[in-house]
Amino acid sequence: MALESSGSVDEVSGWIPNHLVVYLKDELVGFLPLYQKTHSYGEYVFDHSWANAYHQNGIHYFPKLVSAIPFTPCAGPRLMIKPMYQLELMPQVIEQVKTYCNRKGFSSWHLLFPDLEGEEFLEQSEQPNLENKLLKRTGLQYHWYNQNYQSFDDFLSQCKQKKRKNIRRERKTIQDANVVLEFVEGRETTGPLWAQFFEFYQRTYLKRSGNRGYLNWGFFEFIANAMPDNLVLAVAKYDQQVIGMSLFFKGGDTLYGRYWGASAEYEFLHFEACYYQGIEYCIKHGLQHFDAGAQGEHKIPRGFKPIKTFSYHWIEHPQFREAIASFLVEEEGYVSQAINELTCRLPFKSKQS
Repeated sequence: MALESSGSVDEVSGWIPNHLVVYLKDELVGFLPLYQKTHSYGEYVFDHSWANAYHQNGIHYFPKLVSAIPFTPCAGPRLMIKPMYQLELMPQVIEQVKTYCNRKGFSSWHLLFPDLEGEEFLEQSEQPNLENKLLKRTGLQYHWYNQNYQSFDDFLSQCKQKKRKNIRRERKTIQDANVVLEFVEGRETTGPLWAQFFEFYQRTYLKRSGNRGYLNWGFFEFIANAMPDNLVLAVAKYDQQVIGMSLFFKGGDTLYGRYWGASAEYEFLHFEACYYQGIEYCIKHGLQHFDAGAQGEHKIPRGFKPIKTFSYHWIEHPQFREAIASFLVEEEGYVSQAINELTCRLPFKSKQS
């Protein structure tokens, strides 16, 4: 709601809402987020090579349909159907989307980052023949898991000596620079603090890409008012002046690290504000899972384990469907191999790895 109400998601952004709702008589029993897409940005499941292959063969890849939360590489509910109707309606919803793609000329449908329940239903309801099948794609992210640590030092005690020393060195660099970090819960934030965060957020995107961030001021204003109990800011200060901030979302037993920015370069400040502060927050508040966002092998030596993520794809074109299916089998093998290799680089002592 915040994305669409604020105008961060609209025709200009290339995320055109086209949601599917399911009614039985007058009762709303199901919902599937759907967006028409004219590009592949903001999805975190990269299909640029598929689009290029279509283009090279004189076939349109865009527009396509995407079921996702825009700009959000986090698993969550996608096929939302009331429990008593799931077995009956799930296959019908999937087939309805495929039919809609054919009727409207969409090249494909992509369902990104479903939660575990969604994965299970997709696996159970899918038809075995390739023509109707949603192709499963395996991805890779890095997440931190709380092993009932009592403190950050308790967490470090489970790390190998060299890795433990490196983490302490990075944190001490921030302390020696007289940078102090503190958490500000959503209900304690102020308008000026949000305005400063928004400035940092925009500065980060301008530095990385030369463009403004996807999210406008209205988005942050909306979430600050609508869901303060699900927000927390890690605020970095030097000489009593705010120099950087990172924004976290909270839900269930999970902390989600999403956006960050700073006014100047401080060595290791990104790691401190976005990773170590998040770990400390999870330990202090008993959260079991820290999802710090997509990508980043640099998270491995800081205790974030490599895990598989999943997405599902329906490709209308039969030859491309077959080619992509073969590619995904190979890709899954590479991801599995990468996870095995990356796991060996985790900082933990053998029993933790």
